[in-house]
Amino acid sequence: MSDTSKTPLSYRDAGVDIEAGERLVEAIGPLAKATARAGVMGGLGGFGALFDLKASGYEDPVLVSGTDGVGTKLMLAFETGIHNTVGIDLVAMCANDVLAQGAEPLFFLDYFATGKLEAGIAEAVISGIAEGCRQSGCALVGGETAEMPGMYPPGHYDLAGFVVGAVDRAKVLPRMSDMAEGDVLIGIASSGPHSNGYSLIRRIVERESLSYESPSPFSDGTLGEALLTPTRLYSQAALPLIKGDLIKGLAHITGGGITENTPRMCPDHLAPRIDRSAWAPSPVFQWLQEAGGVELDEMHRTFNMGIGMIFAVAPDMAEIAMNQLRVVGEQPVILGDLVPA
Repeated sequence: MSDTSKTPLSYRDAGVDIEAGERLVEAIGPLAKATARAGVMGGLGGFGALFDLKASGYEDPVLVSGTDGVGTKLMLAFETGIHNTVGIDLVAMCANDVLAQGAEPLFFLDYFATGKLEAGIAEAVISGIAEGCRQSGCALVGGETAEMPGMYPPGHYDLAGFVVGAVDRAKVLPRMSDMAEGDVLIGIASSGPHSNGYSLIRRIVERESLSYESPSPFSDGTLGEALLTPTRLYSQAALPLIKGDLIKGLAHITGGGITENTPRMCPDHLAPRIDRSAWAPSPVFQWLQEAGGVELDEMHRTFNMGIGMIFAVAPDMAEIAMNQLRVVGEQPVILGDLVPA
């Protein structure tokens, strides 16, 4: 028998505020609606999100999916109170990965988990997610907000993202069978460390006894603001090259840096030859190397070093590809070529 003398408990008493979650869904509805694109069916609130692939205009589509998070870069958001950029990072880490397979990002879902839902923080994060979707051309079609008391320290949260893209079968990348010795490697700029290497970055900041409120030693603003610069989204730069059959392969430079990621697009008999003197690493990387006493090889194995994406292009198509990149505001650099492995 139940003890009727006990005070009745509710879900709110256990730390979960259903009404707060409902208010958040209402607040983010317009943000998601603003990312709508051809193929989106319905709005938020269903048990699943519907997308009409036929409406996207593909003749023989292959679906490409990706998932990722933001990693320990979130710790900087917690410490600085700046929450409106990590959502852009979340979308970028997913959307740029499917681009590497030749796919146009179509739709995105997020997972936001926290101990106690603080609407202002959640809205700031999701506004960043919506902005990332806008920049990449994909729709924010849904997600999950999980309030889990006791799982996270106050003010902390975790993020995961999920993207689905599409590419016509004939344009799937990399085209390893077409790659040949002498193919040119073209790089375009990153905006900083993006979302990789932040465990090392945080260690360097700690060892230098710096606050994230300190003036940035390598840029304007505070150190926290500089290190929270969001990851670039490369859809606008890459999709015209993919659809125009101008490239054979594409590498998104994430964890593992140029050293580990560039070979992922190459067949076994070819290897990338990168000329490190071809570009000057961004000031943030120069500061990290000096302040941390990090060896150059370790820098290239950990960070993107100022290059966010690398294209493999036939020699006779290199100048055409570079001109197209310049048209959309990029400053492409020839980094090297493919050589026998």
